[in-house]
Amino acid sequence: MTLCAIEPSAGHEDDEAAPAGCTLTADGAYAARLASAGDSWFPERWTLDGPEPYAVPLPRNQPEEPGTEVQPMGDGRVLIHRLVAGRHAFSLLYPTGPGTGELPLGVVECPDDTARLRLLPPAPGGRRAYALAVGPRSTTVWLVAGGAFGPERLAELPGRCSGGVWLDRTGRLLALDRETGGRTKAVVVDLERGGEVSPLLQIAADSDDRLLLADHDSGLLIVRSDAPSPGQDRLGWGVLGSTLPVRFPECLRLRGCTLTPFAIQPGQMLTPESCAVALRVDGPRGSWVGVWRPAERRVHHLPAPEGWLAGTGLWTPDGVLRLPYATEAVPCGVAQVSPPAAVPQEPGATPPHPGPGQRPDARAAGATPTPGHPPEPAPPAPGHPPEPAHAAPAHPAPEHPAPEHPAPELSGNHSQQPVQPASPADPPHPPAPSTPRPVPLQQAPLGRLVTN
Repeated sequence: MTLCAIEPSAGHEDDEAAPAGCTLTADGAYAARLASAGDSWFPERWTLDGPEPYAVPLPRNQPEEPGTEVQPMGDGRVLIHRLVAGRHAFSLLYPTGPGTGELPLGVVECPDDTARLRLLPPAPGGRRAYALAVGPRSTTVWLVAGGAFGPERLAELPGRCSGGVWLDRTGRLLALDRETGGRTKAVVVDLERGGEVSPLLQIAADSDDRLLLADHDSGLLIVRSDAPSPGQDRLGWGVLGSTLPVRFPECLRLRGCTLTPFAIQPGQMLTPESCAVALRVDGPRGSWVGVWRPAERRVHHLPAPEGWLAGTGLWTPDGVLRLPYATEAVPCGVAQVSPPAAVPQEPGATPPHPGPGQRPDARAAGATPTPGHPPEPAPPAPGHPPEPAHAAPAHPAPEHPAPEHPAPELSGNHSQQPVQPASPADPPHPPAPSTPRPVPLQQAPLGRLVTN
């Protein structure tokens, strides 16, 4: 398997990868996107929790601007964020017979012309929606839907914030990546205590440490940091509340490609190592899907369905990945993908690597094809995505056997010294010019938060 480095995003100003094709509610019941009809744009709501997915267009009297944000609410309405005469206007859209109803919620004015405002990811429960206004020296968290009297300012934080990950099921604890003093660190904002801020992740004093995803069931966190390789961002994983260090697997370095995690498998109580993580892989020739588990030392590369709304999807608790897609033939579809089950590994075992010029295949990498599911395609050469596949209902995923030798449990308190990251296999390519260094996470373990 070709191992290579994640290219750092340009600027990191908002810590944003390529925009996702649509937005899903936290429970996956609804989705919303800005769809196109020729040269015009209109909101569209997808219903995903029924026997068959279906879409409802929500056009208004005039087309929307291409940069308009939409977000599904838990009751099926769609929040829309428009920029009107320099002010940020919010409304709820809903179908009314042959037309579209609209409930104005109010506007937010940013006094500084350089401030930018964007919606945060959908909150758990789906009753409220939040936005982040980023100015040159401070950031404001707004409640823009679900309040009693229109948009409400909840908290103002010094520094420029980006990201946005919910850490609990009530929508109280919000993790943000805050830039102060030239460094970015993940912090937690308690929205029920007036925006009280506490540190969450600090791997090294001079590193940029961002939180990308969090799972409520297992506590698994997916982070991005340049601590192990100064000047190069790498993906790592840890567990909320753990005193053990974040680990940065070598298999999550793909030269010439950008890896963006977008979904974690839920329902894996106390077993974060067995959670499957879905990755969007962007290369020079397209996008495809990667699946990785912390207990394994490889990424499964899967072809994306035709028309995939790239960067969106969700896991079922039994390990089926659902990917929304839209084509001319199927304007609203969901492909179900059953990745290979977790493969137990012997202590110290590393996946075999092909010889120079050879392309690995699923058998050589030790993967077992799912019964009734086509064999996993070979991981692509750098910049070459797998052959796309037409979306089709997948067969039910088999039970995932627990690894015979799982990684040490990372939750709870431990009296021993934190273990060091597992030694990766030697990559077939020369290492990056920067010199790796230890990651002293014991100096700042993942935040000891009280969430009850």
